[in-house]
Amino acid sequence: MSGAVPYTDLLIEMLSIPSVSRKEKQRADFLENYLQETGFPVYRIHNNLLVGDPEAKGPVVLMNSHLDTVPPVEGWETDPYKPVVEGDKVTALGSNDAGASVVTMLAAFNRMKEGLDERMNLLLLISAEEEVSGKNGIASVLPVLGMLEAVIVGEPTGMHPAVAERGLMVLDGVVKGKAGHAARNEGRNAIYEAMEDIRAIRDLIFTEESAWLPGPGANITMISAGTRHNVVPDVCRYVVDVRSNDLYGNEEMLERIQSVCRAELIPRSTRLKPSGIDRDHFLMKAIYDCGLEPFGSSTLSDMALIPFPAVKMGPGESARSHTAGEYILISEMEAGIEKYCKFLESVKL
Repeated sequence: MSGAVPYTDLLIEMLSIPSVSRKEKQRADFLENYLQETGFPVYRIHNNLLVGDPEAKGPVVLMNSHLDTVPPVEGWETDPYKPVVEGDKVTALGSNDAGASVVTMLAAFNRMKEGLDERMNLLLLISAEEEVSGKNGIASVLPVLGMLEAVIVGEPTGMHPAVAERGLMVLDGVVKGKAGHAARNEGRNAIYEAMEDIRAIRDLIFTEESAWLPGPGANITMISAGTRHNVVPDVCRYVVDVRSNDLYGNEEMLERIQSVCRAELIPRSTRLKPSGIDRDHFLMKAIYDCGLEPFGSSTLSDMALIPFPAVKMGPGESARSHTAGEYILISEMEAGIEKYCKFLESVKL
């Protein structure tokens, strides 16, 4: 297999096929057929497409980006599923997040795979359900792959490498009081009890500072209680949005928050974990060898589900994602291919 991947034409065809999370089958079918016809070895797991030979010898380095999108928001002046090409600019839903990463990673994989075979087993995963962190996305593929030496996650970062990422956890709190008649000031007001929790959560202090990420945070974002204006409520429920970092993981955050609360706190999930790589890791060395500047990212990606050293970088800009008029520049993709290739060449295992 030789020659350049026609990544712009492929991107336009791909973006013409709706692929909202959990409804990716049609786009996955198209990409699977394209890969097979082009000569790539491809294995399908649900709507995830694994390119390469997972049984080949050598330490595995995985490139990964996603084929799903969020639903289109209001405000589009063109059809989000009919890509518009104007000079250097391609406008369509999912062009920036993360169609451009998919096709540039495919082009880099095509160019670099054979030359890297003696040093690593390079694989490419085009995954599903990234926007919803779904169970049939990358989480269903990682157990099949086993141990990975490193992962490069394709997301719009302007090709700047994110070496750490915040995690997310949502907690449901239930505070119980005792019902009574409001006119007689009876009972024990669950809202007042919950206010003590809310104040304690607001006043939490975390002293250790991450080199890459903002400090962890916990915010009450929803609260509900009461059935009638004249009944003292016996139950108050609230929701806590928790953002963890590489120094304060989800489990530690849950323990710290629970220690100051009266409510029983139930995590909806602890699986979206923070991440970070050591300064002496070979990925960090490759970053500096390429003259790139590492940073920490506050936005979630599939890095949260990857229990291996990972770096996130791809063409485009994060601020364009999930917006009306989302776009990518062809020149950004061209530069992205070159930077992916240079980065892979710099990875020394």
